[in-house]
Amino acid sequence: MQAPTGTENQPQNASQQPQILISNTETIHGKTITSSLGVVTGSTVRAKHIGKDILAGLKNIVGGELKAYTELLQESRAEAMNRMLMDCLNRGGNAVVNVRFATSNVANGASELFAYGTAVIVQ
Repeated sequence: MQAPTGTENQPQNASQQPQILISNTETIHGKTITSSLGVVTGSTVRAKHIGKDILAGLKNIVGGELKAYTELLQESRAEAMNRMLMDCLNRGGNAVVNVRFATSNVANGASELFAYGTAVIVQ
């Protein structure tokens, strides 16, 4: 799977960087892995905004999507993915396989979103 053309999954200055292939499986269809460069990671820690938290609490009472949190999570995923891709580039890779995401509570009201995978060279 190739990374979407949007900036959310591309390293900063993507126009100057080579395309990095991304897959949540062990392989990339049609490509041969010639070298494994190890685990690459990217993470971000985000805190909730008190105003958004109050509105989300009210929304939680009546039900429905908590859009402020959805946006926060999307931004966090994009930032963590970007940092993981930069780690891959710094190691000389051109693809990341077995991409996964994890979250953890770091402090009261702050959570980490963590992206990781294996940097590889494919042909």
